[in-house]
Amino acid sequence: MPAFGGAARPRHGAGWTVAALTVAGVLLLPSLTVLWSLTAPPSENWAHLGSTVLPGYILNTLKLMALVAIMTAVIGVGTAWLTVTSIFPGRAILSWALVLPLAAPGYIVAYVYTDLLSFAGPVQSALRGVTGWHTGDYYFPPVRSLPGAAIMLSLVLYPYVYLLARAAFQRQSAALFDAARNLGARPWRAFLRVALPCARPAIAGGLALVLMETISDFGVVDYFAVQTLTTGIFRTWFSLGDPVSAAQIAAWLFIFAIALVFIEMASRRGRIANPLARDMPSQPRSLAGIAAAGALFACTLPVLLGFVVPATVLLRYAIIEGDPLLGRNFLDFAWNSLTVAAIAAVIATGLALLLAYGERLHPTRFNRISIRLATLGYALPGAMIAIGILTLSTDIDRLFADMLSDGLGMSPGLLLTGSVAGLVFAYVARFLTAAYNAAHSGLEKIHPTLDAAARSLGAGPRRVLAAIHVPLLRGALASAALIVFIDVMKELPATLLLRPFNFETLATRTYRLASDERLAEASTAALAIVALGVIPTILLSLSISRGAIREALAPPNTEK
Repeated sequence: MPAFGGAARPRHGAGWTVAALTVAGVLLLPSLTVLWSLTAPPSENWAHLGSTVLPGYILNTLKLMALVAIMTAVIGVGTAWLTVTSIFPGRAILSWALVLPLAAPGYIVAYVYTDLLSFAGPVQSALRGVTGWHTGDYYFPPVRSLPGAAIMLSLVLYPYVYLLARAAFQRQSAALFDAARNLGARPWRAFLRVALPCARPAIAGGLALVLMETISDFGVVDYFAVQTLTTGIFRTWFSLGDPVSAAQIAAWLFIFAIALVFIEMASRRGRIANPLARDMPSQPRSLAGIAAAGALFACTLPVLLGFVVPATVLLRYAIIEGDPLLGRNFLDFAWNSLTVAAIAAVIATGLALLLAYGERLHPTRFNRISIRLATLGYALPGAMIAIGILTLSTDIDRLFADMLSDGLGMSPGLLLTGSVAGLVFAYVARFLTAAYNAAHSGLEKIHPTLDAAARSLGAGPRRVLAAIHVPLLRGALASAALIVFIDVMKELPATLLLRPFNFETLATRTYRLASDERLAEASTAALAIVALGVIPTILLSLSISRGAIREALAPPNTEK
């Protein structure tokens, strides 16, 4: 088959590979710009920051990461183990409902619980009414604190650990666990010594995703006045007016993110930890009495606190009061959000398909590394990407202004800085990872013999992609676009830094009102974000019950 020979393949697929590498290079520019800021001479502000607040930023970020990792691991692993290995009332519903908190952004949950648990809130007011206590008679843990921020983030991020841990436990064979039980090990010890180590790679991967989201969070830590690296970027940029020092703080975030990427990659080593997994799946055992009640309570509490309570409070506020601009102005906010989210979703999905197909045509080590670097966006905080784009667009605008001024005597002003194009670029660079993973996973399931058959009939790479791959990838690409769309709707730090003047989205509207302690007015925009997030979350939850998540997380078939 000469058309599919070794000489023909590079000739026909070289254009796709070049295009994929070009896209990868462009997407790397914001991160490289931030890293380049480290070569700039330190300013007086940087010396002041280094001797005063920067160590605190780093320490608080590490503390927050540690607390969130512990809490999400306990909630995610515990609920996953219970829903896989035990039968108790409500298990069928809770097995997918435990994913619902993913639909609620952390900053929205933080706004709700601050209002509920503050001194003037309904919880403390009811406590004083029942006990007769007054100010100073009792101690109530402050919500707006570093532990409080960790709890808020854990309530919405634990599903990452739950999803991967549940899939790992489902793949495990009952033979190993039963062998430990036959040797006299109690269920708790068998879990710690056998089941948990076998699921370690999946759990570590889930925790890596959780920590990536933690270091990139701005809404929760800013509202709770917790000084982390992310809040340090905003304060340095807006309060001190020092973009160079802000970029250098962002470089520290980049170091954290890269470390987490390496942890996630290391966690995948030896992920086929249970070779008997497909031979005899684990059979759940029925619980009764106190054990069943305890399992029901343990699995219901995260859903209640992470989704039901925030959604109920927001719905109540939206009905009673709601956004005073509900009408044409509010529709403008919603339209802005929907427009940029839809544009970013379409572009990200198209670029993801280009990258995945370019790697399929030429799966060289260089191509894989380049594409891997280009899809690091999800691991990079939105604030860091925004800083890189702001710096880059400012330099480009300055270059164009100098050229037009010297050549034509024109003063064009800012062309890229503060534009919708820069905002969409940030979204694509940030969330391309989700779209790429879906496209890459879908292409791996298409056997290369289909490509070979089409190429032997004279079809080029473009026709093979259009006639064979795209029809087979419709479901995966639609899911990728939907995930990117919802992620963009929730994104806050990049939107705050890059949005054009007087350009409001649902996320920024919620942030601005809630920051002014106007939660009832912010409830309408917040509820809209949560409602849109429920759609893909439910689809993802239902896929668990059908076992699709196990197939998606299974080791790819490397036979060619």
